[in-house]
Amino acid sequence: MRNPFRRRPVPPDGAGGDPPGPVPSPRSTARLSDDQAGHALRAPSALHAFNRYEVKYLMPQTAVPELRKALARRLDLDSHAVGGGYGVWSVYYDTRDLRFYWEKVEGLKFRRKLRVRHYGDRFTVDDDSPVFVEIKQRVNRVTQKRRIALPYRLARDLCDRRIMVEHEPRQRAFLEEVLDLLSRLDLRAVAMTGYQREAFIGRDADAGLRVTIDHRVRGRDRDFHLGADAENRLIVPARLAVVELKANERIPYWLTDLAAQMSMSVVRVSKYCQSVEAFGRAPRSIFHVSDDDPAGAAVPAATRSEA
Repeated sequence: MRNPFRRRPVPPDGAGGDPPGPVPSPRSTARLSDDQAGHALRAPSALHAFNRYEVKYLMPQTAVPELRKALARRLDLDSHAVGGGYGVWSVYYDTRDLRFYWEKVEGLKFRRKLRVRHYGDRFTVDDDSPVFVEIKQRVNRVTQKRRIALPYRLARDLCDRRIMVEHEPRQRAFLEEVLDLLSRLDLRAVAMTGYQREAFIGRDADAGLRVTIDHRVRGRDRDFHLGADAENRLIVPARLAVVELKANERIPYWLTDLAAQMSMSVVRVSKYCQSVEAFGRAPRSIFHVSDDDPAGAAVPAATRSEA
């Protein structure tokens, strides 16, 4: 069967022709090291825009050491993932009737979501902490992201109070798009997710490749301040890890072969949808990962077309 993840992504009309991957800093045209390129998307800058293919798997935590060992032979560990990885915390915005949630569940060819994301320890978050306001969208099988870094207080002004914030000229169009979505669709925070992430970065022929392993995927349905001393609960069973393969152009053969050797099945799990369903805001879809799944596998993506 033809592997759709081997095609070169083609930006849709109006995508602006931005190259895949992080936008290079005007301060330097020097080539970033593999590690810098891997996590440059978290570095402060005016605007990042990139296209890529993403494919997700679920696997038992007991199999993670074997996967980690295999990845280490071909990839470098993201320097931010040393010592057990780093936290990733996201607040998702949606309509009253959960339009973005249903677009994902129904597998629409074009869908998007708005979120505010913080990397690191959420208990250290204050008004000046850097966060990202991000629009993530899917166009056919290509994932596109656009995001900007803002102090948390400005991100809340923008997304919760719907106020235009201080910005650089090149950020204007993106901020206007965010405000338009918030106002036109009456978006509000509806779910929060968090997890501990390990990340591996491609080198040489695999430059641009990124593999992440997410552990202890948690969430909550209220108290959406990132630094709130609020209780989170597991939304994916603790015995499971979410593995994502991310590439600018194609997933390399050696990595798809490794996934096959380890009996990893592609799934359409969504952390946002898991959170919505875990707290009863929508009925559990066929893609929901529940604690009674015997092998920890949600319904494979192949059982429902996204075409």
